[in-house]
Amino acid sequence: MEDITTDELKKRLAAGEKPFIVDVREPHEYEEFNIGALNIPLGSLPQHLEELEEHKDEEIILHCRSGARSGNAKAYLQQQGFEKVRNLLGGMLAWQV
Repeated sequence: MEDITTDELKKRLAAGEKPFIVDVREPHEYEEFNIGALNIPLGSLPQHLEELEEHKDEEIILHCRSGARSGNAKAYLQQQGFEKVRNLLGGMLAWQV
């Protein structure tokens, strides 16, 4: 799937949509600012595959600070058979602009 822009996600959230969003930043980053996503740090993603399995057939939006870690998370999940994974372009840096 194509990645998603912050504008597109903000519009969807404002319209009342509730997409499944995973924040792959570290807990201290999540505590500083978050958009209500499930926090699973990139390094612990393999230990949370079973938890994510129930969302395998739905869109999963990943984000981090800038889009780099979530890009890696997207590639990893795709290798695990997740097909509907999208990276939030620019991450929280773009979100807060």
